[in-house]
Amino acid sequence: MADDWIQSTLMSSTFTYDAIVIGAGAGGGVTAAVLSERGMRVLLLERGKRDVSLAATGRDHLRNHRLARHGHNIGPELEGNPRVFVEPNGATRTLRPHEDGWNNNAMAVGGGTSVFGAQAWRFLPDDFRMASRYGVPSGSSLADWPITYADLAPYYERIEWEMGVAANDALMATHWPRARGYPMPAMPVNSQGRAVRAGAQKMGLPVFPVPLLINTAPYNHRPACTQCSFCVGFACGVDAKNGTQNTMIPRALATGNCTLLTGARVTRITTNVTGVVTGVTYVDDAGTMHDERSGRVIVCAGAIETARLLLLSGSAAHPHGLGNHSDQVGRNLQGHYYPGASGLTAEPIWDGVGPGASTATVRWNHGNADVIGGGMLADEFILLPIIFAKSHLPPDLSRWGAANKAFMREGYRRYLDLKGPVQEIPSPDGRVTLDPTVRDALGLPVARLSGTTHPETVRTAEFMRQRALEWMVACGAVRTWSRAPVLRLSGGQHQAGTCRMGADPATSVADPTGRVHGHANLYLADGSLHPTNGGFNPVLTILANALRVAEGIT
Repeated sequence: MADDWIQSTLMSSTFTYDAIVIGAGAGGGVTAAVLSERGMRVLLLERGKRDVSLAATGRDHLRNHRLARHGHNIGPELEGNPRVFVEPNGATRTLRPHEDGWNNNAMAVGGGTSVFGAQAWRFLPDDFRMASRYGVPSGSSLADWPITYADLAPYYERIEWEMGVAANDALMATHWPRARGYPMPAMPVNSQGRAVRAGAQKMGLPVFPVPLLINTAPYNHRPACTQCSFCVGFACGVDAKNGTQNTMIPRALATGNCTLLTGARVTRITTNVTGVVTGVTYVDDAGTMHDERSGRVIVCAGAIETARLLLLSGSAAHPHGLGNHSDQVGRNLQGHYYPGASGLTAEPIWDGVGPGASTATVRWNHGNADVIGGGMLADEFILLPIIFAKSHLPPDLSRWGAANKAFMREGYRRYLDLKGPVQEIPSPDGRVTLDPTVRDALGLPVARLSGTTHPETVRTAEFMRQRALEWMVACGAVRTWSRAPVLRLSGGQHQAGTCRMGADPATSVADPTGRVHGHANLYLADGSLHPTNGGFNPVLTILANALRVAEGIT
């Protein structure tokens, strides 16, 4: 019945669009480009703003997506968009989007890719088979991906070339099987990178340049990076940072087949009386409600909001939400623990040359005794002075007064930071549900975030913290400090996993193609599909997997 309805819909001329894509971020931008270039009529709906240029979003040191305690620069609106966060002890907090615990991904055209640091990592082959390699810890939901590295490798390569990645061909090929090099050479190293590499050499630690979705030479009709110190958290001043807002979405629009609507908040995915997906309902920025029908709906709203929308779209045929027949929607929420170490060198090393993240190691991603997985470590992006003051000072230093000022004057120029994401061990109790009482500006139940990651994640993070401290000492740091990890919910800007894909509908939300189990025309194409989230920034994997999913949509 469902397949018959879809086929008749595809042949119908009464529908304005062949596909509706919800969310114009990493996954949605790629999906819109693929479908539009194939000749489909696509409606791309984005709740945030369209103009994400530096002129429109600014360079406010106190309000950005790297320091959002006072607000941010790329959506969503601070008022009318709360979430409820449940502490491990059961206490609840109602939060606004810029507050800790809300777990914000930028919401605008390009999503987080408009303000990201642009680290462009492939996951390692073993990242796709964590359960097979390590077993499944008691109480965890650790699982293999239903696809392999070899399945995704061609799509990684295409994204690297179609969007533009700068990296070292030979060094990267020592860890990732590749059929082709990168389109641009790696970013030049700055002073902090040279200090980090000297420390690595003392340890015999293999390192290589951080791969970046940033032009190191003119590429795709846009200029090369000027190596300013305002990369992560802000739009690029010369448009050399490669997100979907300046690569894939313009391609989609250039076909004439894609209509992009911003300020559009999707309130539900609609279904007919038999439960077949028929389109969406959305509210525009003037407050007017629209019903749009289509033969296909592809959700790319980020792991938290994708899960929320599926739960909001329940019906008589699907009383617990779409795809939630096995109570899996919203479970296994992951972000990334980010253990690391801070240190002071004997002499100033700050030169202000960005983006800063220059040197990484994957020595400890796998093969560590008594630890499941591991992670990547790298030097950090250039820190704004206010971020250094608020988040990176030694724990025993006064936060005000003469000693604080003296440390800021000298310590900022001598500061090193080594950190990286770990391979989290997901827990089914770390999840997104609908809050029973708190509503957003449209009167809809908001996302309720509860539970924690698995204790093995904490153990892995502590292992990586110790490795970062060792590397920091080898760099010549005369003083080091770091923060020990604790058990908590993880679901920040690298959020993933709430609608994982898999072959078994009892333990997954979507099949290996990204199609939601039980729905012939409903797809997901964002980080919510990830069974595990790797030991790397996940954006390149989101982009590549969205390309794979989109090319399989018929």
